[in-house]
Amino acid sequence: MASRATAVWRDRRFVSLLVRRDLKVKYQQSVLGYAWSMLEPLALAGIYFFVFGILFSGGGARTAPGGPDAPGGYALFLLSGLLPWLWLSAALTDACKALITHAKLITTMKVPREIFPVAVVTTKFVEYLLTWPVLLVFVFALGGRTGWSLLWLPLVIVVQFVFTLGITLLLSAVNVLVRDVERIIRILNRVLFYSSPIIYPLHMVTQAGLPGWFTTAYELNPLVGIFQMHHAVWYPSEAPGLWPLVSTIGGAAVVFAVGYTVFRRLESAVLKEL
Repeated sequence: MASRATAVWRDRRFVSLLVRRDLKVKYQQSVLGYAWSMLEPLALAGIYFFVFGILFSGGGARTAPGGPDAPGGYALFLLSGLLPWLWLSAALTDACKALITHAKLITTMKVPREIFPVAVVTTKFVEYLLTWPVLLVFVFALGGRTGWSLLWLPLVIVVQFVFTLGITLLLSAVNVLVRDVERIIRILNRVLFYSSPIIYPLHMVTQAGLPGWFTTAYELNPLVGIFQMHHAVWYPSEAPGLWPLVSTIGGAAVVFAVGYTVFRRLESAVLKEL
């Protein structure tokens, strides 16, 4: 693994070229261009705020950390979860095509094949960074505050990057051999969204009187800790405890290890198929 990581680092300029190309292709024929990166999360936040913050006023808005009258209110809570979710969701969607769309490059160039999944995750991460002006506008407009809790941000970005890269490596290889994976991911995206504390705080699950085994199984999902950390940047009370944090970091590492192992073992079969 170390030698392959070194090879990827050596060819990092190629990753940069792929990222810049993908971003350019995405926005070059669009009238609004970069503005779409901000409009999508705003539209989603508006929909969920209307449904859970207004129509079901006894649900999301009142159960968000500090309630709807807290600094930033439910709108900031929504955005702090939706923005990183869009990064993950977009990466999972494009993961299935990471190798297929670059078949000619893979079969004609001597570069580590891991470069292409890495480029997918990096591209979506850059798009996530481009949405931060939206979040900062809400922070200043709604009186959101942070302090030392801002230190959660670099940690959660690293953990989410590792987790997302692991899944992308896995899906990119498997989908070349089994094309049904792409359809499965469409369903999985919806399942992961509603089974992770993105638009609702974790305590709504832990205090819902559900069976202990269900709550435990729910909290084993690494995305639970990841989105807790994203929310904790603005709502310190949402910060995961020590063991949930260790479980989240360990889970992300396991997902990456499994994804990389599958990717390497299927590499020969993938090259034949391409």
